[in-house]
Amino acid sequence: MQKIFVIGLLFAVFTMGSCQQTTEENQTAKSVVSTSKAQTPIGVKVPTTIEKIEKTSEEWKSELNEIEYYVLREAGTERAFTGDLWDHKEEGVYTCRGCQLPLFASDTKFKSGTGWPSYYEPVADQVIAEKVDNKYGWNRVEVLCARCDGHLGHVFDDGPKPTGLRYCINSVSLDFVPLAEVEQP
Repeated sequence: MQKIFVIGLLFAVFTMGSCQQTTEENQTAKSVVSTSKAQTPIGVKVPTTIEKIEKTSEEWKSELNEIEYYVLREAGTERAFTGDLWDHKEEGVYTCRGCQLPLFASDTKFKSGTGWPSYYEPVADQVIAEKVDNKYGWNRVEVLCARCDGHLGHVFDDGPKPTGLRYCINSVSLDFVPLAEVEQP
């Protein structure tokens, strides 16, 4: 009986410590996210004000396939290494699959080894919205499209310089526009 109590107590202390560490890491990620961005070489025309797009579930279901709807509208996640863009290397811009808002430039993409496309910064601060995500027992920062509120993925503070961020994004949440077709500012 005493062993069970000690094991339970150790588990509680360990769990509290890891939750606290995760919260501290989440706060660090938030503070890093709010810092200034480095300029990307690929010029992308981005609206200065983002007008919200609101549609009914039925409208979204008619425009998106099943997995796109699951990820973008229900905050699902595609399986790692299954998306068409996780290992994509062409130059251009990644846009929101739901509304085509430019989100990430190819020159900010890096190989994270996670199985999802990863970027160290968006094309502009105003194209991304963030929300605390407490699902699955830890705090994370969810990344949403600022125009249609589509779930894109999460941002973590373990990325490369210059930002130290890793925007871990579902391929199914994105479309790709080759550089030759990108509307320049």
